[in-house]
Amino acid sequence: MKYILYVALVSVLLPHPARAESLVVGAFSQGELAQWEEKSFAGHTQYTLVDTARGEVLKAQSQNAASGLFKKVEIDLTQTPYLNWSWRVDRLIEGNNEREKSGDDYPARLYVVVSGGLFFWKTRALNYVWSSHQPANTHWPNAFTSNARMVAVRSGDKRLGQWISEKRNVHEDLKQLFGEEITRIDAIAIMSDSDNSGQSTTAYFGDISFSDK
Repeated sequence: MKYILYVALVSVLLPHPARAESLVVGAFSQGELAQWEEKSFAGHTQYTLVDTARGEVLKAQSQNAASGLFKKVEIDLTQTPYLNWSWRVDRLIEGNNEREKSGDDYPARLYVVVSGGLFFWKTRALNYVWSSHQPANTHWPNAFTSNARMVAVRSGDKRLGQWISEKRNVHEDLKQLFGEEITRIDAIAIMSDSDNSGQSTTAYFGDISFSDK
């Protein structure tokens, strides 16, 4: 059940404090994948490090499957609030409504997770997604739980097959979408999923980092 990835993480989130002006948490270009763990919800999305013209990146291939990779890392958002990453999507999901449970598939998404600790119902997740159909720069509650918010950073086939670099102020996004002052996240996660639609999708992820500006 991919939509409760943030709940599944609660029991394994062990803080690893990290504070710096710039902090790399996903060094795929350096072949680093050992600290990432898989959580499967329906089959297995294939995650592999591959060489490309821009160097080594993480390739995600989903064929009627949904599994994610997550990494436990505590980030102080008062020090490094900006999330930086690059991604490329080669194929969208066709005909799904991402605001409904039956359409909760995305070619690419990057989670940040705020653990509720023992109070698992307080765990929150913010999903930055490449949406197949929802307009860019829109947001909505996850189809299954109000404790997760979806943010369409990119949408549709505009710039499909191209690498795009992104930057988001996670501190401000959490405050806007949850109405709270949240100063820390406890994990990040990556997923490409297509189990609800039974389709296939391919995406690539470059290095992931947090920075102070």
